[in-house]
Amino acid sequence: IHQLCTGGMWQDDPCPIDAFCGDMSGTCLACVCMPGEHGACVDIDNIEICRDDCTGFDPADCGDAACVDDLCVPLVCEPNVAECVTEMAADATIRTSLLEHRWLAGDRGLHREFGRAFADAMDPCAFYEAKALEQQQRHLKHHDAAYNLEPNVKESPGGLRDLQTVVWIARAAGHGRTWPELARAGLMTMTEARAVSRQERMIGALRVRLHYLAGRREDRLVFDQQSALARQLGYEDTPTRRASEQLMQRYYRAAKLVRQVNVIVLQHLHARLFPIPRDPVPITADFCAIDELLHVASEDLFDRKPQAMLDAFLLMERHPELKGMSARTLRALWRGRHRIDATFRRDPGNRARFLALFREPRGITHELRRMNLYGILGAYLPSFGRIVGQMQHDLFHVYTVDEHILMVIRNLRRFAEAQHAHEYPLCSRLIADIPNKEVLYLAGLFHDIAKGRGGDHSALGSRDARRFCREHGVPANDADDIGWLVEHHLTMSSTAQKQDISDPDVVAAFAAKVRTDERLVLLYLLTVADIRGTSPKVWNAWKAQLLEDLFNATRRVLSGGDARSTLGDSLHARQAEARRLLRLYAVPDDAEQKLWRHLDTPYFQRHTADEIAWHARNLYWR
Repeated sequence: IHQLCTGGMWQDDPCPIDAFCGDMSGTCLACVCMPGEHGACVDIDNIEICRDDCTGFDPADCGDAACVDDLCVPLVCEPNVAECVTEMAADATIRTSLLEHRWLAGDRGLHREFGRAFADAMDPCAFYEAKALEQQQRHLKHHDAAYNLEPNVKESPGGLRDLQTVVWIARAAGHGRTWPELARAGLMTMTEARAVSRQERMIGALRVRLHYLAGRREDRLVFDQQSALARQLGYEDTPTRRASEQLMQRYYRAAKLVRQVNVIVLQHLHARLFPIPRDPVPITADFCAIDELLHVASEDLFDRKPQAMLDAFLLMERHPELKGMSARTLRALWRGRHRIDATFRRDPGNRARFLALFREPRGITHELRRMNLYGILGAYLPSFGRIVGQMQHDLFHVYTVDEHILMVIRNLRRFAEAQHAHEYPLCSRLIADIPNKEVLYLAGLFHDIAKGRGGDHSALGSRDARRFCREHGVPANDADDIGWLVEHHLTMSSTAQKQDISDPDVVAAFAAKVRTDERLVLLYLLTVADIRGTSPKVWNAWKAQLLEDLFNATRRVLSGGDARSTLGDSLHARQAEARRLLRLYAVPDDAEQKLWRHLDTPYFQRHTADEIAWHARNLYWR
């Protein structure tokens, strides 16, 4: 039964169930799980379909008494054909399950009758909308990121479910049920079909091994299992990278290809299911807009004019009316990324185009993410390509290095956007006064680009950043700032969290490294964005206050003032606000002094005025 359910037997082979089942006239047993959905702990669901005048199949009548139960192959229900059609109309999940129906035993004529009724009742357009919404909700549940520390190989973006969604919709629309069939239907190329088949097998094999390692159904590549799984697959530690990091990079790159195929094929299916005859809106000689998507004028555009690949992303930034890129454009990008070679990178026009991406007022983060997804960013910057999918095997970093870098740039962009000014008021005020914001964005791009090489990644990254600036004609002052920021991007957080910033000597030493107010502002903004981009749970009010105190104290020193007075003013202001809050709760004057005289300076640095008042109030009223 298990072999037949999971595709290990042909349906035309003699059914092994017939050897021990009794009379099944008027009923048929069908499998409703996806072929290939196998593993140590995978559910195999079946459905028994009955004719109207039949009471159904009783497993107790089998020659082998509890054969179905012993094999862990549950019967979903005992409906007739009309009931199946009614249920599938009300629930997309049932529709999806019944889409996979395969005969196992019993009345073949009844199964064919069910197949005809199912096909007549299936609405491909409604099914597409339901599955697309389901995928969107599933991705949001996993924070729309495939690059998590413990990805779910089935449900996360780039997991097996993304591939199954494509196949289900294509099958419902009558375009095939396998990747080669989808390629013959014109939804993808045969090269893409072979590539996605390889990744599907790889991710499926990981899932099976996870089940055996955990001894239960476990679809997450959990942190504790990654090292053991890597050893099973033959990965070994190197001087610079652990075996588990190599395994996770292999998985993330597979997930990335899955997401590419998912987006491209779903766009093709959408165009076929919802044909909207619209005239192209010309944008340039090479590009037009169709249904608010950027469309290439010809499929061989990037073969003839490789520089147009960078033009496509610039147009996305400059035309806010565009929602995305068409499947034709995405496929051309994916196919043309190999045109980005050393000659392409040396071209002054291409260097100017790439630099222009960071100078546009909108769309920077979205287009960098799109460039990363389709391999353009890693092709143009080989040093970035080496860290795509690279995970650091610790619980502090929850994103891959490339995803973390893009998160840092996203955070920097949010500082500059008015709608996010309430999140970080100080950061928003500071970045508004920076004329060349691309200095920050490029520093964010290079700050961790040398991870995994061995040695000091800050120094190595600074060297890469300075070389990039020379090659791309970045002004000397900006280039110096970018290289310095990359080299010292950890300095401010290390000083604030590991040293006593109430000590004037500590602040003075930090100020000597920074030297100018302009660099202090740039470093503060990069540090906040970097910590925020490490993990959603790492940033807290204590770190925010430490960094702000160090920033204010250093700024006072750089302007010729005294660091101690700046810190003292900050602490006095926080205590004054806490006193004001205590009076609002009817705490008597000076009642807090009994507590505060036992507390040291780091306590008042670590907590906000609200927290200080809350502590004093609750201890007073006890």
